[in-house]
Amino acid sequence: MQIGIRAHDVKYAPFDELVPIIRDQGFKCMHIALSKSVKEFICDNASMTPGLAMHMKRVADENKIDIAVLGNYLNLCHPDREVYKETVKRYIAHIRFAKYLCCSVVGTETGAVNAEYRYEERNHSPEALKIFIENLKPVIEACENFGVVLAIEPVYRHVVYSAQRAREVLDSIASPNLQIILDPVNLLCRENIDRQDDIINEAFDLLAEDIAVIHLKDFRVEGDDLKAIAFGEGEFDHKLLLTRIKEKKPYIQCTLENTVPENAVKTRKFTQDLYNKLPI
Repeated sequence: MQIGIRAHDVKYAPFDELVPIIRDQGFKCMHIALSKSVKEFICDNASMTPGLAMHMKRVADENKIDIAVLGNYLNLCHPDREVYKETVKRYIAHIRFAKYLCCSVVGTETGAVNAEYRYEERNHSPEALKIFIENLKPVIEACENFGVVLAIEPVYRHVVYSAQRAREVLDSIASPNLQIILDPVNLLCRENIDRQDDIINEAFDLLAEDIAVIHLKDFRVEGDDLKAIAFGEGEFDHKLLLTRIKEKKPYIQCTLENTVPENAVKTRKFTQDLYNKLPI
């Protein structure tokens, strides 16, 4: 696999300096959300020009770092239709920019039925899923026009909260431009962590053909919640996930999440060493 990192988990630096830091830490690719990682200039819809994309691509190419995912994590189920319309415009701007950037994947989560983007039981209702699928369609149409993939990331607290629910979205949209970012920890909650191996296996069994990128993180239980931490430092079944990756996804881009500058290299080495020891 090709191990990368989420750019906003790296110590902040202007983009031209950030990419060499990622290279020097031994990573092969990065997941970047412009609003979180770029502070030296405004990254609004107007600024996302072919020129800016070509500059960023040149910096990445010179440092042999692939831009695996361009992140845009906004709420596609926002109940205010005017906010939703602006959200779609923002997604289309990212899709167009990804085309200029030669980044094949725009990443997103699947939202909540409230304006606060928080968990409520209604997120898991059939009605919420119907809203998400309908609201997703113009975004996927733009992806098809620009030749870019939108990869949705299932998260337990959001509308698409399970592998089965993700499969339903994929089958309903039925577009080759819709795929999955798999973060198995995001499918877990306090009530289902005892079944984490079943959940990992189910995700691969149902979604393997459509998984474009994998996120690697870990968790530890804190009260009724799961706290996200660096891969290898918690209670997640690292070996099972890496075994399924090695079986099904040669050279897939896997980006670390929830590292800090002090443990990023250690986490990369742990992950690569464990992966290398697994049988083919």
